[in-house]
Amino acid sequence: MIYWEIFLAFFIPGILGYGGGPASIPLVENEVVNRYEWMTTQEFSEVLALGNSLPGPIATKMAGYIGYAEGGWLGALVALFATVAPSLILMVALLSLLLKYKDSPRVKMMSSLVRPTIAVLLGVMTWGFFADSIEASGGIQTAVLALISFVLMEKMNVHPALVIAGALLYGAVFLGG
Repeated sequence: MIYWEIFLAFFIPGILGYGGGPASIPLVENEVVNRYEWMTTQEFSEVLALGNSLPGPIATKMAGYIGYAEGGWLGALVALFATVAPSLILMVALLSLLLKYKDSPRVKMMSSLVRPTIAVLLGVMTWGFFADSIEASGGIQTAVLALISFVLMEKMNVHPALVIAGALLYGAVFLGG
């Protein structure tokens, strides 16, 4: 039963997560944290941060880790397959149809309506991470880390993986994490 749940937890977000891995992260969070209760929001945010610091697609890294944590090596394989299966199915089944209607006003309208929805989902997830951080570490620590991260990435062009690694190190040393 756990393998079926692992499959569904990653297959459904893969189908509904229009826009790739980052767009499906809030949907995966809902499955993993709220539906199956395999992790807390804090644990999920730590897995997300770790996944972001490694090269490659975020959704598959998270699926592999969470699948392994819940079902061992077979769970990791099931989660990885479930993550990529929707894309494989759509690529094989719908490629010619999409190419045929790519300039259709209806297809363009659908895309323009879905993008803001994904942006709102990512914003809600980010707000939840900030709220958890404020509760766990305090508002000042959270504000300082957010400000330093913003300056490093936006003003000094430091790679996000280095910023995440630095924040993890800061948390381990100064916050007892």
